[in-house]
Amino acid sequence: MELLNVSNLSSNPLFLSVILLLSLSIWLKLAKGRNLNLPPSPPKLPIIGNIHQLGKLPHRSLRDLSNKYGSLLLLRLGYNPTLVVSAVDMAREIVKSHDIVFSDRPRTTAVNHLFYESKGMGFTPYGEYWRQVRKMSVVELLSHQRVHSFQFVRDEEIGAVINKIRCASLKGEPVNLTKMLTFVSSNIVSRCILSHKNDEEDGCSKFGELVRRLLILFTGFCIGDMFPYLRWVDVLTGYIPSMKALSAELDAFFDQVINEHRAVETGAEVTHKKDFVSIIMQLLKDGMFENLTQDNIKAILLDMFLGGTDTTISTSEWMLAELLKHPNAMKRVQQEVRNVVGNKSKVAPEDIPKMEYFKCVVKETLRLHPPFVFLHRKTSASVKLGGYDIPSNTSVLINVWAIHMDPEWWEKPDEFIPERFENTSIDFEGQAFHYVPFGIGRRVCPGLSFGVSSVEHVMANLLYLFDWKLPAGETAEKMDMTELYGLASSKKTPLHALPIPHSSF
Repeated sequence: MELLNVSNLSSNPLFLSVILLLSLSIWLKLAKGRNLNLPPSPPKLPIIGNIHQLGKLPHRSLRDLSNKYGSLLLLRLGYNPTLVVSAVDMAREIVKSHDIVFSDRPRTTAVNHLFYESKGMGFTPYGEYWRQVRKMSVVELLSHQRVHSFQFVRDEEIGAVINKIRCASLKGEPVNLTKMLTFVSSNIVSRCILSHKNDEEDGCSKFGELVRRLLILFTGFCIGDMFPYLRWVDVLTGYIPSMKALSAELDAFFDQVINEHRAVETGAEVTHKKDFVSIIMQLLKDGMFENLTQDNIKAILLDMFLGGTDTTISTSEWMLAELLKHPNAMKRVQQEVRNVVGNKSKVAPEDIPKMEYFKCVVKETLRLHPPFVFLHRKTSASVKLGGYDIPSNTSVLINVWAIHMDPEWWEKPDEFIPERFENTSIDFEGQAFHYVPFGIGRRVCPGLSFGVSSVEHVMANLLYLFDWKLPAGETAEKMDMTELYGLASSKKTPLHALPIPHSSF
């Protein structure tokens, strides 16, 4: 066989035609890009683009870049064009004029390997399947009535953690509140979704360990996402093999849980106290949502667990940390909680709506420390935003944290001031575009009622039953409030405090 000869190819008319067409295609693409009115971009480095400017806390780094270059930025993160939105008026324009175009989410390597190729609700593209799953979630799984039906779970798990804290308080020992909040929040979500709980002393169960590993891998740096032609590097580093191994373990766990539920089916009703698995199976049995496969069910359950654990843990932790750092706010909120509850042994569900300042504290915590610092989107078509041309298939980062820190909308935005929410109608629904802790538009978090309810019930009881002091040698002024970037922005150092039983008990 004759070997490939470059000199022969160079004189081949077909080869020259192909080269000419490719060159023309590339030139036209570049010319088209030059004719677009694109948002401003900070200076880029060759190959990596703006990756080096993300920093350890990207929401802060990108806010600083936006302050310098504008509220709309077009970054190049490796191979990917990424639009950063950091202004209230741009968020409003997205929802009011282009919500459908901005309703898709990027599909990453981690999503494909760990989340059943986007078969759940969190990462699936906007369309009929997404609408079907969201309807099931909002109406059947996360409605106010359903959230209320899980009150017995919250009561039991809060009671268990209160007993642990009370034992430590009798010994005069500080407690690791991060660990305690992880324990109670994980158990509430696990029992509501799967009827499983962590019985280990350290709050660690098989499923809890799997989820922790998932969070580490999900928030890890994937070279192939930035540089598709280097995907093989993620195989060599062990990143993709680790995801495949974890995916197989999660898959086996969910199969076991679903099979256990099928084994206890009894005719019309699956179980008296239904968890999410039972509810979904009942819907399938009743002929609703017929297109859901077992992989769809597993993906939905995984989305629910992740959306309900890390965010509630971090919000509760930040709330207690801010109150410990601001003793006057702690004193006022505890006085209100105790006045409302009276002499009862615990906080009742009907007590919380009466706690006006307490709710302000929750809102202010979510302003300073939103559960998700970024809303991740992807454009499904070309669109004009703020007078700029945004190409189709552009990744989008809506910087929630930057919006919450905008001095045009918030006085002294860096300070913890719950009073700013007094006598206002601002809620969690994403209609006030300067306050969007649970997202905006069609993809606003459907589980906000479930998450807020868990945070409120846990925190109201902790504030009612105990006074809280910093451990010996620590002061409010020197508290470490450093953030750790992840799926939810959490406190870098675990929160420790000394519980003192309230005198009435």
